Amino acid sequence: MAILSGLPAGLRVDFAYVDGELKRRQGGYGRGGRMKIESDTAQFLSGVRHGATIGSPITILIENRDWRNWQEAMAVDDRPESRAKYRGLTPPRPGHADLAGCLKFNFHDARYVLERASARETAARVAVGALAKLFLQEFGIEVASHVVAVGSVSLPEDSSRDRIRFDRILALRGREEVLLNCVDAEVEARMKQEVDRATEARDTVGGVFEVVAHGVPPGLGTCGQWDERLDGWLAQAVMSIQAVKAVEVGSGVGSAATPGSRTHDEIGYSREQSRFTRRSNRAGGVEGGITNGEDVVVRGYLKPISTLRQPLESVDLETKETVKAAYERSDVCVVPAAGVIGESMVALVLARAFLEKFGGDSIEETRRNFAGYVEQVRQF
Repeated sequence: MAILSGLPAGLRVDFAYVDGELKRRQGGYGRGGRMKIESDTAQFLSGVRHGATIGSPITILIENRDWRNWQEAMAVDDRPESRAKYRGLTPPRPGHADLAGCLKFNFHDARYVLERASARETAARVAVGALAKLFLQEFGIEVASHVVAVGSVSLPEDSSRDRIRFDRILALRGREEVLLNCVDAEVEARMKQEVDRATEARDTVGGVFEVVAHGVPPGLGTCGQWDERLDGWLAQAVMSIQAVKAVEVGSGVGSAATPGSRTHDEIGYSREQSRFTRRSNRAGGVEGGITNGEDVVVRGYLKPISTLRQPLESVDLETKETVKAAYERSDVCVVPAAGVIGESMVALVLARAFLEKFGGDSIEETRRNFAGYVEQVRQF
């Protein structure tokens, strides 16, 4: 269940688009058995009438088909027969929330923790993120992602910084097969081989995805308070995705080892467009916690999935004996799917910042407020 509050009234909802985003999250080379069970669709329960938002909270339900397999073993009420059928999961898996969660909540059964900690909940994020994207599209803002690296295979750094046109990234959505969502077919083929090697070795592989938001106006976010800086919001939102262990805005990682003269984006002015321009975008579209009018660029660095078909060593929560970690099913690679989730998180952050700046109880009011600001910036 997802509840999204704050969207203005009058936004047309493209239900097929929302379901399409959910399908994108389930795609990609290297996905596992759970994707064969679920076929996600969004059921809108509130906040939308006759195809448009009405200003009240929007509630979306996404069914877990796998729930049917657990309704007896994991019954809500206390049934002795259910307890007899249910076998707890006592060997926590390294890399998961299993052990930390059991210690926190005083459980000796990791399943109570792992079900909520699971990335399955990101289906809800993608559903509400699709609504955020539809809202942003009303103002010329598009959000898309592509895969920069899978394991040790990556795009050449000089081709993945400032050189990939946004339309190439956006065009990836039109492909029938997601595969690994890389803009370079030759590199993508080598990424596929990397996934194949991990599969054969009964292992998993991580990687890097990049989310790009195009058409973002300058002025979202603020430098006024530390907790209101947009890059801080973006970093927290993307870091909250399961398996993401590092987040980069623009060329943040490389900039730490680069002189300032080759780090900061020189400023120009286009009289034809009546706007300030940049010769590069190493800042990733955010300076001082505020968008500067360039593309917002955020990368998520994904560790390999923690559930392995050759389980790592663990300790049984009951007996404290050394055992192998539990295994049920697992993906081998989820980098393209994580990119889709990253898009949703970036879109939610940008929509929030956009509404904080321009407000509006109806989409028409937001448009008027935005148009006045655009004219102000144009005449600056």
